[in-house]
Amino acid sequence: MPLNGWRQVSWKITPLLFITLLFLNFQPSLARTRSADLATARQDTASGIERCISRHDIGRFKVAVYSNGRFGAIPRRGNRLLADCITGDVIYTGSEFPIGSGRIYIFNAGLWAGGVVGRDTLVTSVGGNFGWEWTSGLINGQEMKARRSSLDPFDVKYRGAVSEQDRIVTFTDTIIPSRFVYDDPYEHRRHKPLAIAVTQESYAWSYSYAGDIVFFNVRLRNVGDMSIRHAYIGLFAGMYVGYCPLPGELPVDIRLEDVCGFLREFPSPSPCGLIDTVNVAWGADNDGNPYGGQWVEEPIIDPVTQSVKASVRGVFGLKLLQPPDPFRTLSFNWWLGWLSSEDYGPQRTESFRDFHYMNSGCPVRDVNRYHVLGNGEIDFPSFFTANIAFTGTPGWVPPPLHMAREIADGDDVDFLLSSGPFDIGPGESLPFVFAVFCGEKFHRYPNNGENLPYSPRQWLANVDFSGLAKNAVWAEKIYDNPGVDTDGDGYAGEFRVCNLDSIFSGGEWVYTVADTAWYKGDGIPDWRAAGPPPPPEFWLTPILNGLHVRFNGQVTETARDVMSQQIDFEGYNIYIGRDERESSLALVASYDRENYDKYVLNLASGRWELPESPFTLEELRCLYGSGPDPCADSSFDPLRSSPTYVYQHPLYPDSLFYFTKHGYNVSELGVTTPIRKTYPDMADPSTLPADSIPDTMYTKDGYLKFYEYEFEITDLLPSVPYWMNVTAFDFGSPESGLLQALESKKTLGVKEGFPLRPLDAPISGSGKIYVYPNPYRIDAHYRSFGFEGRNQDIMPDDKVRLLHFGNLPPKCTIKIFSLDGDRLITIEHDKDPSDPTAHHNSWNLITRNHQRPVSGLYYWTVETPDGRTQIGKFAIIM
Repeated sequence: MPLNGWRQVSWKITPLLFITLLFLNFQPSLARTRSADLATARQDTASGIERCISRHDIGRFKVAVYSNGRFGAIPRRGNRLLADCITGDVIYTGSEFPIGSGRIYIFNAGLWAGGVVGRDTLVTSVGGNFGWEWTSGLINGQEMKARRSSLDPFDVKYRGAVSEQDRIVTFTDTIIPSRFVYDDPYEHRRHKPLAIAVTQESYAWSYSYAGDIVFFNVRLRNVGDMSIRHAYIGLFAGMYVGYCPLPGELPVDIRLEDVCGFLREFPSPSPCGLIDTVNVAWGADNDGNPYGGQWVEEPIIDPVTQSVKASVRGVFGLKLLQPPDPFRTLSFNWWLGWLSSEDYGPQRTESFRDFHYMNSGCPVRDVNRYHVLGNGEIDFPSFFTANIAFTGTPGWVPPPLHMAREIADGDDVDFLLSSGPFDIGPGESLPFVFAVFCGEKFHRYPNNGENLPYSPRQWLANVDFSGLAKNAVWAEKIYDNPGVDTDGDGYAGEFRVCNLDSIFSGGEWVYTVADTAWYKGDGIPDWRAAGPPPPPEFWLTPILNGLHVRFNGQVTETARDVMSQQIDFEGYNIYIGRDERESSLALVASYDRENYDKYVLNLASGRWELPESPFTLEELRCLYGSGPDPCADSSFDPLRSSPTYVYQHPLYPDSLFYFTKHGYNVSELGVTTPIRKTYPDMADPSTLPADSIPDTMYTKDGYLKFYEYEFEITDLLPSVPYWMNVTAFDFGSPESGLLQALESKKTLGVKEGFPLRPLDAPISGSGKIYVYPNPYRIDAHYRSFGFEGRNQDIMPDDKVRLLHFGNLPPKCTIKIFSLDGDRLITIEHDKDPSDPTAHHNSWNLITRNHQRPVSGLYYWTVETPDGRTQIGKFAIIM
């Protein structure tokens, strides 16, 4: 059956129509408020309007993942927002970078799989649906199977976790939804499934070097009774690069002016000038959307058109992560998917295939999609289309002249990155691993778009692939750690030796400083990211008008980095806040080891580079001190040097350095930092044999005293909660291209405490239990002063009220009664005595019958398990 007019354009104008429909009710405001749609979004998800959707949002790149295998798609059904089925939060964008910016990159993306089953050539796909799911063989999803996190090893979500934020979905293509009962008009039959079951695990980390990347670890299993021969697997990405408004915002310019290409290699940041093989399929806006010749970082309103203007300068990419196989092909194909006579996609002359229905563009029909999956073609970049058309480049079927300029200038582009062939027998599984990521400031010059469509090489020279390439390299490193022998067979990957410094000795140059640059792993997936040292064990104890912090860093200070295998501990930070949110936690104390960064002048490039990890003062003196014992040269001060007053090695005049502090160098415990050693005279146990450490070197609870620290903060408000945490940070890894220090998460393990010293012997003796505020007054505005309702902005006042009980025994039962003797509530208080909240509990002023108490006088009792009781009263003024 031929396509009629509306079907020919329905899919590709769907994003435009749906965004336009959303704009009909928008008000002229740029306030990015999100709570108004929460109830509707949760209702939509709960009612089954959309399959389960979750998101990766722990890093800088937010990506929505669907239980049917799609990812990055705009999470709306019509003009209704959808919510995360795990957290319940509204999902506004499917692929946002940087997170919170409203810049999006993908309209629809997902997995394609094709192969030969018996005499049939079959393709199943997610994404690239072309408006009719019967043409794609939609993979049917189940509920989100699991979520895991490595952030807290004591949480049940940690079990088996790979990253800080794991999402796991399972789906198959074995069931055709009943609503798709009509035949495919191209194949003249209903969709035939490949009979595959897919488990998709996706991973994300928050670390600075990994926060722009989301990983997908996919396993396809043949659940049919026939082999899938000559199978190819691919990743489809339907691009939509632009600014996405939120409800309440004005419309934006929704023109589709995107370009794409394939980046094979890029210069390494290594000082030795190496070249990294990256093999990334990428997409971006054609010019980054400048306005008035300038970049627009914060959205503004055009006074003439009354539309929102915002620049989108980034670039996104897809990369396959399995080791290259010489017996398999890697293909990159792009096309325009208007489903009309205006379709176009590049094809090599030797592998040209007539798609019949849509020229050579959108590959509808299984046989056409299978051809694109396995053609082994690396298409020229879309912005070269005009050059190819007008020069008649050999090897390529010429693009239509009437379309070439528009395509090269940026258009509605889709692309597919694929690999194969594979054979998958019945019951066998096939792994397929990839990463999706973004790079910042791809567009450098606001006027660069003027070079399209006629000067693509000039346009290419003016964009910056460094961010994209850096993330591609880090994706490879995290997937398969270079220099790590995972399976213990003696092979740890491949490396190059990079000479950083040398001396002329014995008539030849001899390396004095050389870096072994590992660039490839052993081929066994590691899935390990270089993280900060683990945070120390810490304990929080209330003191009078303050809190006492004790922590032990034995594990922290001896842990090795997974990439460099160095002990890279650098210091501790202590935070305090009035609630547990990261934005509320303020730094109150820090310990930072004394060490120095050494910058080396690269004579070839004329740039200062940081090729090595920081040095201690003693190490620098031994290297560059003078006298008979250079290590004892106290006159050598590394901070006397600078980029304008360099240190020149007296024996090697072409060796130019300067030195800076690495961090703050607040390393004198109790002097330059308020953090103190609890046992300052304790010997370092690392200098002793492990089996000869005496018991006197351990605390009562089994921790080595050498690693014990303490800190006190005073002058805090009494009777209100505070949250504190101790984090650890490293010194980075310049050898791996990681210059920034990594710090353990501020909110991981944060503890609550009340700055009130518990009185001795509660209930018996002089230790009286007390209630505050007493009376509780509704007109006292406790919430506005921060005494209740912190971090609960969407909750009404009735749900955040708190009446506090102080100086409680660690285990007791609290009962509250009216004057008539009616029991309003029973609160079981059961805390470990070492818990900083062991002597505190609160009541939310909601009775056991879910009612609010009225104004009046009330009685309370506190009873311990051994039968001791204390009685008191309080008043409520509503």
